[in-house]
Amino acid sequence: MRQLIAWNVVTLDGYFEGTEPWAIDFHSLVWGEELNELSDRQLAEAGLLLFGRRTYEGMASYWQGSTEPEAAEMNSLPKAVISNTLASADWNNSRLLKGDAVELVRGLKAEKGGTIYVFGSAELLSSLLAAGLVDEYRLCIAPILLGKGNPLFKQQEQRQLLDLVSARPLSNGGVLMSYRPKA
Repeated sequence: MRQLIAWNVVTLDGYFEGTEPWAIDFHSLVWGEELNELSDRQLAEAGLLLFGRRTYEGMASYWQGSTEPEAAEMNSLPKAVISNTLASADWNNSRLLKGDAVELVRGLKAEKGGTIYVFGSAELLSSLLAAGLVDEYRLCIAPILLGKGNPLFKQQEQRQLLDLVSARPLSNGGVLMSYRPKA
């Protein structure tokens, strides 16, 4: 079965974006050579990038016109967007999935292929977390307290205990952390 990894940069107080969509200027506090290396490794092992509608639209808009070194990989990797409102998924190598997110992701995990990565997509992530479908959480903690914004982890009915896989400080003050759900 494929692994599903949630990857994101978050503030110390748990926000993955500010009060406006795509208010992620705090990423610049932690981005550098170390995160570039991690990004390259993750893209090399990725078999599928999975998004909710809002993140898909933002990522497609950004990467389709990007000249960054990662753009070719981002544009060529298989992608899936789960949305019951989106009419089409036109970003290269994308497929639109409609229906129950939990059942759709169970199906994706059962397919052959490399690791599934969820970037952003907090609403989608919330339903996957509640269903126990996330195999690992990889976070880069940015050294900032936003005070308000869009939290990555939404309120859940049950708490979930986690095992620390790794924690590594970055030279720019960020911290890379990896957790897996406790068995």
